[in-house]
Formats: sequence, structure tokens, C-alpha cells
Amino acid sequence: MLSDLEIAQKAEIKPIMEIAEKAGIDEEFIELYGRYKAKVSLEILKKIKDRPNGKYIDVTAITPTPLGEGKTVTTIGLSQAIGKLGKKVFTCIRQPSLGPVFGIKGGAAGGGYSQVIPMEDFNLHLTGDVHAVGVAHNLLAAFVDNSVLKGNPLNIDPQTITWPRVVDVSDRFLRHIIIGLGGKENGFPRETGFDITVASEVMAILALTTGLFDLRKRLSKIIVAQDKDGNPVTAEDVKAAGAMTVLLKDAIKPNLMQTLEHTPVFVHAGPFANIAHGNSSVIADLIAIKLADYVVTESGFGADCGMEKFMNIKCRVSGLKPDCVVIVCTVRALKMHSGKFKVVPGKPLDKGLLEENVEAVKEGCCNLIKMIENVKIFGVPAVVAINKFTTDTEKEIETIKEIAMENGADDVAVSEVWAKGGEGGIELAEKVMKACEKEKNFRFLYPDEWDIKKKIETIATKIYGAGKVEYSPLAEKKIKLYTKWGYGHLPICMAKTHLSLSHDPKLKGRPEGFTLPIRDIRISAGAGFLYPLCGEMKTMPGLPTVPAGTKIDIDEEGKVVGLF
Repeated sequence: MLSDLEIAQKAEIKPIMEIAEKAGIDEEFIELYGRYKAKVSLEILKKIKDRPNGKYIDVTAITPTPLGEGKTVTTIGLSQAIGKLGKKVFTCIRQPSLGPVFGIKGGAAGGGYSQVIPMEDFNLHLTGDVHAVGVAHNLLAAFVDNSVLKGNPLNIDPQTITWPRVVDVSDRFLRHIIIGLGGKENGFPRETGFDITVASEVMAILALTTGLFDLRKRLSKIIVAQDKDGNPVTAEDVKAAGAMTVLLKDAIKPNLMQTLEHTPVFVHAGPFANIAHGNSSVIADLIAIKLADYVVTESGFGADCGMEKFMNIKCRVSGLKPDCVVIVCTVRALKMHSGKFKVVPGKPLDKGLLEENVEAVKEGCCNLIKMIENVKIFGVPAVVAINKFTTDTEKEIETIKEIAMENGADDVAVSEVWAKGGEGGIELAEKVMKACEKEKNFRFLYPDEWDIKKKIETIATKIYGAGKVEYSPLAEKKIKLYTKWGYGHLPICMAKTHLSLSHDPKLKGRPEGFTLPIRDIRISAGAGFLYPLCGEMKTMPGLPTVPAGTKIDIDEEGKVVGLF
């Protein structure tokens, strides 16, 4: 069996100008990065602004196993299938972080015969956007410390500096550090740390901005510290926002690539889904939806994480309304949610997950039922995609279909896009396209004017199934502070584990009535949201015992090997 990378490297790849022309993007808006990838100028928005919008589809999932359930492969395969049905289609997905690529996950461009190519470029640097984000972020960090050192004209309290450094490598040794050692010439000592670059607020801003001047405005609002009177100090105050904008002036343009079946793809921005909002850029969607009959995008993790943020945060900014949500599930994940099996990264799957067990599937479907309910809360049709593995049996698949349809799904389809590409997603594509024509009543979960606690508690009870919310003294203090500063109107971006509907990754299935702990609340004023921390959240991953990067190398012909 060929690896994902071998499939990608053997595939025919067309010059990106051909893809652009077919997608309706004129040459004047294309900025080439070699033969097979390009950036698209935002000037195109002026030309296409009066065109009608295509249909807007979000791909989400049940609560995944640590191995993932094939959400990206389904996103790409569904797009290829829509293309096979003769419709103009555009895929919009995030760019992966180098941390997981070299850490636990490997490549993130889809898989099998539903991938984005060139796969190596997709996973490794692409056009340098992540690095631009990192440099802009670290420039601001340097400006803040320098301002304190050089007379402290803004009266910054060094103990309140909240802006860390970032690097796009998983490195637990950088989580908590001391900087400024070695005397005054080298700064002043203080505790700080590193986040992974994709957890930066700058990345969240890049994903949510609607244009260059909006980017400048958002960057200026970033809060980095407090002064000694308790007032917020911003990137504009330290005079870094302009330079940061200049560093990001090319990164703001979406990257154009192609699938294995040559349908167009925008790969743009990559905010974490369990810390930030976990969706690709608003700009990419705004361009794509004017160029295609159907736009297929993907929100991170399950319908309790990335999809909730897609609805409440991304759609608030873009003004776009989804026409359909696809919920990806697998037989093995539903068996896990029965509570009878564990899935541990790096270890062989439990044999019980590979043998027919209809009863375990039935018990685990409680998680799928909750995700269908979550989609319906927003007034959007839900189509369940069963990502089929060779070990799945007909009885197990039929059980999922029956339960999904009995519990509010608009339709269910078996997806074989990993093995068959677009051809394996025709049934799914037809059902999704049909669902897109249904009447819908899209609505947000909460209005802007609700107070911070009411928004948090609505997400906790309606989306997660919590019984109540418990706030730490620090969280209570932050709520009062942000309300006083005038940020109580901002939407909420919950930071919690993706491995459970709750805050506890060990609670599988459909936990109910639990108490959701809020240990802290932080502000991303530039991105435009508050993010409560539910339990312990790591903004800098660590490497596993055997990092994926140990398998990545160059072969004797100079080709990349081992990506996935």
C-alpha cells in the first residue's frame, strides 16, 4: 500500500496558472511562488463583489480519537466529488503547524486519494505565512520589553506583561522560562514563556481579518500588559502595530493550491482549534464563495469545538451563513465512545475496535447524537459522513445510519474518499448538495450584548451538556476587569480539550450534568474574542517519545520521505 506522500508524489500536478484560470482567477491577481502554488491578491474582491454567493459547507466531526477521524480527507474528497458532478467547487482549509507535523501527527494535507498537492509544500513552510506571523509576534514582544527598559514611558507594570514569544516547533522546555539574565545590557530578568506560533493572537487575527486596513486596526488593539494604574497597554501604544502590518502584508493573501483531482484549494491561516477559533481565513472564504458554486471548508475538531467557533465567531465576522454542516464519524471512534475501548497514540489499536461490535457502536452513538443536536441549534442542515475503514461491517454502518436519521440528521452517507478519491464521495456530495437546498434558519447561539458569564454558561450547557459552570477567583477577577475595560460584548472562544465534550479528556461518549471549571479568562482584543480556559490548556505542545520528524528525510533522489 502506498503512503500518502508516495500517492502525492506520483500524482499528476498541473501548473497553478491552469488551476487559477479554471477557477476564474485572472492572471493579474496571481502572485506565483514557483509553478505549483501562488498567492491571490485581495484586489480580486473588488472585481467579484457583485457576483452571487455559492453554497457554504462546513465539515466538522464527532469527538475524535487521538488519531483523528478523517475530517480533512473528507473535506477534500467531498470537494473532489462535487467537482466530478460538474459543479464549480473551492476548498478552504488551514495551513498546518510545523509543531504537530514534526511531532505527533505527521502530514496534514488529507490522505490517500483525497489530498492537497504538492503535499510537501503544504506541510513544510508553504509561502512562509506562519513565519511571518512568528516574526510579527516576536517583534511586538521585543518592543514591549524594550519600552520598559528604555525609561518605561508607558508606565508598564512588568509583572502584568502577558505577551510571550512564539516558535513553530513543539518544545515543552520553552513553556516557562526566565529572560533578561546577564546584567542590564541584556535586559531585565522576568518570567515568561513561549507559545507555538499558531496559538498566537496574530494568527487568530490573520484568520479573522477582512482586509489590510482591518488587519492594521486589529493588530493595534492587541493588549500586551497593564500600566501601573491598571489600564490596558496595546500594540499601538508601544508603536509596533504598523511594522507588524508590514510584515504581514503578503501573509494576508490566501495561498492557492490544488487537490489530486485538480480542484482549487485555498490554504490560509492556521489558528489552533482548542485554544483559538480553529478555522481557515475569512478572506479565503469571501473570495472563494464568489468564484464557486460550492465552498467546502473545515472547522477544527468536533462540533463542540471548531464548529461552534465557526458559527459564533467566524460567521459573525464574515457575514456568511452556512448552508450545510457535514459531521464526520467513524465506527472505531463510536466504539471508543461506548467506554469499552481506549485509543492511545503510538500503540496498536485494541483488537475489539477492529471486530464487529454493534452494541458498542449503539452505545457510542450518544456522542454523534449530541453533535447532530449541536448543528441543529444553529438552524443548519446536518449530513453525517461515515468515513469507512476496511474493518467496518455492514451491520455497524447500518446501525449508525438508523440512529443518525432517528435523531435529526438530514441525511447519512458512507464516504470512501481516502481509497477512491472523489468517486468515493459521490453519494456524500449528492446528499450534501440536496441538503444545501433545504430551508434553513441560521442563528447565533447568543447575542453580543449578553454579559460574559451568560455567554460562557450558554456554551457550556447547550453545546457541551454541562450542568453548571464554576469560576476560579482569577476568572472572576478577569470578568470584572474586561467588563470595566469595555470588552464584555466580545464573543467567547472557549479553550478546552478536543477529546471530550467536557473539559476532561477521559470523559467519553456524552457526559451530562458535569461542572465546567473556568480557571482563567484571557483577552484577544485584536482578534475580537475572550477565551476562557477550561481546565489545564497547553499553548506549547511537547514532543512524543518518538517524534514524527525522526522519520522525515531526503532520499537518494532528493525527494522528501516519511511525511506521512
